[in-house]
Amino acid sequence: MVRLFAPIPEPAPTEVTLTGDRRHYIVHVLRLGEGDAVEVFDGKGRAFPSQVTAVAEDTVRVRLGEARLAPARRSVSVLQGLPKGDKLELVLQKGTELGASAFLPVDTARSVVKLEPKRAQERAARWEKIVEEAARQCRRDDVPRVEVPRPLVTAARALAPGTVVLVLDEEESAVPLGEAFRAAGAGTPVALVVGPEGGLAREEVEALKALGARPVTLGARILRTETAALAALAVMMHLDGELG
Repeated sequence: MVRLFAPIPEPAPTEVTLTGDRRHYIVHVLRLGEGDAVEVFDGKGRAFPSQVTAVAEDTVRVRLGEARLAPARRSVSVLQGLPKGDKLELVLQKGTELGASAFLPVDTARSVVKLEPKRAQERAARWEKIVEEAARQCRRDDVPRVEVPRPLVTAARALAPGTVVLVLDEEESAVPLGEAFRAAGAGTPVALVVGPEGGLAREEVEALKALGARPVTLGARILRTETAALAALAVMMHLDGELG
């Protein structure tokens, strides 16, 4: 069944009116008309089997069926050092498929990319669209949160209490990611810190350790920043029984 992301109030109404890009997507991309079926998901864990009831010049009316609730999953946040080019977009897209709950792009000492506030807001709006589309494609009913870039340690300090912070550190060889992830305990929120090209500066690792973070390794291979983030998410998804 074709799927569409749209914010749905709580409690859900019996019908919603869609305009703008969502109307365009239904009418001109999906080419749906009155009576056609579509699944609407709200990005917060609810999905509704639905039917198009009316198509007007500027609006589409959609009748919502009974909500299906997504199963509860562990929260996994990715603190990704801002990389060059479109690498972050790859992390957002594939990381959504691999179960990430939130993406927190962070400024680090070795980040080449530096975004001014206005540019950061513009990029964040684009990033939100990327994760929405990835969630639609992979049949997730929730959409990961994407934050505006901010300094690494500031982002780490703002994590929810009780979050276990794991830092991918190329100088760490004793503690595998999988071992530390298991030790966190089932259902415990986890935050994964990934440096940009060139990795994290030692003072950044020490600052994170002072906050209680644990450096971990993915193994002997040196992975690119975007590969490291996705490999780590795949490991954690596998250990939680959601992959492989």
